[in-house]
Amino acid sequence: MGSFYSPDKIKTALVTGRHPYDIPGLYSVFKSIPEIDFYPQHLEDFVSDTGKAHSQYDVVVFYNFHQETPGNEQNWWDKGTKDVLEHLGETKQGILLLHHAILAFPKWDFWAELCGIKDRKFSYHVGQKIKIEIANVEHPITKGLSRWEMTDETYQMNDAGTECDVLLITDHPKSMKTIAWTKQYKNARVLCFQSGHDNQAYADQNFRKIISQGIKWLAESI
Repeated sequence: MGSFYSPDKIKTALVTGRHPYDIPGLYSVFKSIPEIDFYPQHLEDFVSDTGKAHSQYDVVVFYNFHQETPGNEQNWWDKGTKDVLEHLGETKQGILLLHHAILAFPKWDFWAELCGIKDRKFSYHVGQKIKIEIANVEHPITKGLSRWEMTDETYQMNDAGTECDVLLITDHPKSMKTIAWTKQYKNARVLCFQSGHDNQAYADQNFRKIISQGIKWLAESI
């Protein structure tokens, strides 16, 4: 590894693109986690990085909303995107799909398998007050959490599949029931977290605890 990495910290890529968000607000979430070094970048940079860093991160957090399935266009970048993303799961590199990243690449079977939801058609509702229950109190990601309420955007869509370990749920009528879940994809741990639209979520301490403990679990440090 290059000397610019902190050897005692979890190397975390934050991959964005094709969706607006509050940059300082989201970055503050990751800056609040002392155990990680995070490297924000667009998907295009993640894929085309000449240093091949995409394979060196301990955890990759996807917060992108690309809709076109990679590989349909005859150009180097599109092919490179498909090749790099389809390599996910070949190692133990942890994968976090955050909020609208769950909805990315809607026609790509690979991304659907990564999410654990085959059909990801959805509707969305901004500014909803959501009561969140802990579905798995024994999991390291939910340790120390109890039921809470937060304001966030919700998705009405299919829930995580039976192969997933559901961590958080809600009974909100305008939301999917499963809010956070994990699964194994080949060699990699995967965490999907439906929350995270804007600063109302970013500033929520329970949201931040899920992100923090989630990254540590993905990196197998807890």
